[in-house]
Amino acid sequence: MVNVTINGRGTTIQQGTTILNAAKTVGVDIPHLCYWEGLNDIGACRICVVELEGKDKLVSACNTEVEEGMVIHTNSPKVRQARKTNVQLLLAEHDCMCATCSRSGNCQLQTIARNLGVVGSVYTSNCDDYRWDDSFPLIRNAAKCITCMRCVQVCDHIQAMGVWEKVGSSFRTGVGVTDGIPISSANCSLCGQCITHCPVGALSERNDTDKVLDALADPDTVTLVQFAPAVRVAWGEMVGMSRVEQTTGKLVAALKQIGFDYVFDTVYSADMTIMEEGSELIQRLGEKGEHPWPMFTSCCPGWLRYVQLECPELIPNLSTAKSPQQMFGAISKTYMAEKMGIDPAKIFSVSIMPCTAKKYECDEHSLRDSGYKDVDVVLTTRELDNLISMDGIDAAQLPEAAFDDFFGEGTGAGVIFGATGGVMEAALRSAYFLITGENPPVDAFQNVRGMDGWKEATFTVAGIQLRIAVASGLGNTRKLITAIQKGEVAYDFVEIMACPGGCSGGGGQPIHDGTEMAALRGSELYNIDNTLDLRFSHENPTVVMSYQEYFGEPNSEKAHHLLHTDVAEWHL
Repeated sequence: MVNVTINGRGTTIQQGTTILNAAKTVGVDIPHLCYWEGLNDIGACRICVVELEGKDKLVSACNTEVEEGMVIHTNSPKVRQARKTNVQLLLAEHDCMCATCSRSGNCQLQTIARNLGVVGSVYTSNCDDYRWDDSFPLIRNAAKCITCMRCVQVCDHIQAMGVWEKVGSSFRTGVGVTDGIPISSANCSLCGQCITHCPVGALSERNDTDKVLDALADPDTVTLVQFAPAVRVAWGEMVGMSRVEQTTGKLVAALKQIGFDYVFDTVYSADMTIMEEGSELIQRLGEKGEHPWPMFTSCCPGWLRYVQLECPELIPNLSTAKSPQQMFGAISKTYMAEKMGIDPAKIFSVSIMPCTAKKYECDEHSLRDSGYKDVDVVLTTRELDNLISMDGIDAAQLPEAAFDDFFGEGTGAGVIFGATGGVMEAALRSAYFLITGENPPVDAFQNVRGMDGWKEATFTVAGIQLRIAVASGLGNTRKLITAIQKGEVAYDFVEIMACPGGCSGGGGQPIHDGTEMAALRGSELYNIDNTLDLRFSHENPTVVMSYQEYFGEPNSEKAHHLLHTDVAEWHL
C-alpha cells in the first residue's frame, strides 16, 4: 500500500494502481477518451492528464501508477487548460456534424467537450476523409476518427482479426484498413466489436431504418418483425428504461405502435434450430466414420464469415442448420403465410438483432429457398431504439402486449441462445430427449455457462460420451481451432459465438462506453429461462405444430429445403 494525496485528500492505495483508478476511490472521475480498462491504456488522447507536485510535465492518469507520497492535482488550472487545448485539437480533426451522427448524445468526445466548456475550436479544421463502400454492413467515417486506437486494439487483441491498423505519420496519423485494401476485401467477420468500442461515431452499422419505414408506409405491404433473444435484455437501455421495465411485452407494444402488422419471437425459430441441429448431431453420431469432427454450430454469421475467410476447410464440419433468423424468414414466407392466409409476395420480413453480421447474412443470395428473400432487412438493437425515439414513444408507459398468434411462443432453451453456451445447453437438453425419450434434469448441462472464453465439458447420455466445447470471441475461437487442428484437443460438438459473451455482447447492442455488458445481459437471459414453464425446445407446442402440419419431422426433405443451407455456396 502507498500513501498519496489526491486534490488535497490523503488516501492509501494499493501499489500498482493507476492514478485514474486511484482517483475513483476518492470520488474523483478523471475524463478520458482512449482508455478502456484491460484493453487500451496507451495515453493517446491526453485528456486524462493530471499534475504531480514536483513535476513540470503533466502525466496521463490511465497508465501512470501511484507512488508513495505522490501529491496529485486532477483539475488544476494547468490541467484544465491542457485538457481544453487537447480537446480543441481533436475537434479540429473531427467532423463535428453532431446532429446527424449515430453517436450524438452518447459520445464521449461530445460529453467531455461540453463539460470542459469548449464551444468551438480555435484551430483550422483539418478533417481526414476517404471513400468508403456504403453498401457494406460496417461503415467508417474517417472524418470522425480521433485515433484513439480502441478499434485496432479490440480487433487485434480480443478478436485476433487484424482488420485495422495505424496509418500515416506525424500529424497525419490515423486508422485505416490493414494494408490499405477495401474493407470488402479484408478478413472482417463483421462482429461489430470495433463499433461498440469506438468512443465517437467513426464506426457504425449501415443504417437500414429508411427501408423499414418505406415498407411500413406502403398499404399493400404486410410488415412482419421478429426479434432475437438478446434484444429483450438490452432494448430499453438507450430509451430511458430500467432493466425491470424493459419487458418483452412492452417491446411488442412498441413495435405495434411503430406500425408493424405482426410481431413474432425469434425464440420460436431458435427452438426450431435446436430440433434441426440436435437431430443432425445425433444422425452424425450414428454415422461417425462418414463425417468430419467436431460438428460446429452455425447460427452465428460472424463465425461463418470467419470460417469462410480463415479456415474454409472446416466448412464441412458446420451444422447445415440455418440460423434462427433465417429459419424464421423462410417459415414466414411459406408455412406462416399459408397458415395466416397472406400472399408471401406481399410480406416484408424484418429482423431485429443484437448483431451487425446479421445484415450480411440476410443479404446472402442463396438464402431464398422459399422463392423469396428469407429476411428482407435486419435492424440492430440500436436502430430499433432509434425507431422508438423517432416516433416519440414512451415505452415505459405502454401496456404489455402479446405476440401475434401461432408463432410467438418460445421456451427457455430458445431464450438462452443469446448467451455464450446457451445454444450448446439448449441443444444438449433436447439431444438427451431425442436419444433417451426422457427429459434430463433441466440444469444438467449448466457447466457450459459462464463468461470464460473457452469452456469444455464431457457429458454421458445413454452410454454415449459427448465431448463438447464452447468459445466466444474470435480470439478464443482462433486458439480453439488451432488446438483442434494440432490434435491437442478433440470434441464432438462445439459452439462458437463471434462476440465475447455471445449475442448479449453483440456488435449491434446499445453502447455503454468503457463497460462490457454481456455478462449482465446473459445472466438475465438465464433468469428468464429459470422462470418459464417450458424449458425444452422439443416441448414448444408451436414447434410440435410446425412439424405436424408442415415439416413432418426434423431433418425431413422439406425441412432440409427450407431450414438448412450450405455455407460453401455463400458469397463473401
